[in-house]
Amino acid sequence: MSDKTAVSFISLGCAKNQINTEIMIAAVRNAGYEITGEPEKSKVCVINTCGFIEDAKKEALETFFEVAQLKKEKKLEKIIVCGCLAQRYETEISDELYEADGFVGVGSFSRIVEAVKKVLDGERVMFFDDLSNLQLEGERFVISPPFSTYLKIADGCSNRCSYCAIPIIRGDFHSRPIENIVAEAKTLAENGAKEIIVVAQDTTNYGIDIYGRRALPELLNKLCDVPGIEWIRIMYLYPDKITDELIDVIKNQNKIVKYIEMPIQHASGEILRAMNRPGDSKTLLELVNRLRRNIPGVVLRTTVMVGFPGETEQNFEELCVFLKKARFDKLGVFEFSPEIGTPAYVAQNQIPDDIKAVRAETIELLQSEIVLEKQLSLIGKTYTVMCEGFDRFAEYYYGRSYMEAPDIDGKIFFKSDDIICSGDMCSVRITESMDFELIGEIVK
Repeated sequence: MSDKTAVSFISLGCAKNQINTEIMIAAVRNAGYEITGEPEKSKVCVINTCGFIEDAKKEALETFFEVAQLKKEKKLEKIIVCGCLAQRYETEISDELYEADGFVGVGSFSRIVEAVKKVLDGERVMFFDDLSNLQLEGERFVISPPFSTYLKIADGCSNRCSYCAIPIIRGDFHSRPIENIVAEAKTLAENGAKEIIVVAQDTTNYGIDIYGRRALPELLNKLCDVPGIEWIRIMYLYPDKITDELIDVIKNQNKIVKYIEMPIQHASGEILRAMNRPGDSKTLLELVNRLRRNIPGVVLRTTVMVGFPGETEQNFEELCVFLKKARFDKLGVFEFSPEIGTPAYVAQNQIPDDIKAVRAETIELLQSEIVLEKQLSLIGKTYTVMCEGFDRFAEYYYGRSYMEAPDIDGKIFFKSDDIICSGDMCSVRITESMDFELIGEIVK
């Protein structure tokens, strides 16, 4: 048995937060500590939290209290709370979460080793450095499957949408240099990555702060030259910043999967103005049609928000009409969450929770009909699927094609008489649709 002090990590929230966790794990491991995924087998548990919306905060607090119970039962000695929740509630969190031994804000991720040492020495630490110190890169201990992993190209946001607390929590938009991102992609590929998923708060804004221009097309072209990478998936493209140049790169580079995730949030020009976002149903529909016209087979995913302050029945109906016309392949719907410190938190005409819930359900039902029609149209077609594992209960392999992003979209389940390994690329013919999943069979 190892005589090293064991440290465990729990990562909550988005993929961008996960990458921060992976960098912290690597730093702690390099400092000589043992890493474990089981808090009860560690002396220190580090919880990297999300504090973006109310549901994320609830999950973070529930996770903390579960870990605090382990400490009470003497199965764990120290707890460090990191990340967005700690950053957002810096002044209140110390008293509220008295069981915690340390707090590390977003600007202090690089001090995690120091925090671990100090709490083990009996100190209670409060590290909240300036957000400009947010660590953008570093060695990672990748905790996602090695064949498919995330690549963060920037952090923070300068868009100032009126409902969003990200700029408060993570600061202004900061891009990483192209050469550093490409070097990391090469390392990921050497370690087995076949798919890299490009993420940032706003990937379309990449480079604007360090190059004075939006340099995502240039970056993507260089990433396509990395040996070993077969799929490049781009997330969080802002609709008003999708240029003809970017469309051409996505269309013409074979490694870039024809999957565009672009959060529109709403279709009513009136509501979008209140959100401090551009566009309306007309310009958004023109964009959707332009993407489908220029990128054959493109899969479009979006997110919409219902119940924003002042959203009338007419505004909501405009959103529904737009979605029926746009027919997105994938869609997530969220109820407006009033976040302290944002303009929308104090806006007039807040929408009651029950109305928000009804509107969200209406969108879900509308979209489910669209998805069912689209999935039925896929039956009989063959797609390349990246195997992610084997479900021993259902006795099916499962994975994703270019049409599905990890964690947010469905899976493709398929039978095979031959043994398939995780990460293998397979040809799968779709045979049926089941809820939001697809069923298929191997084509040899």
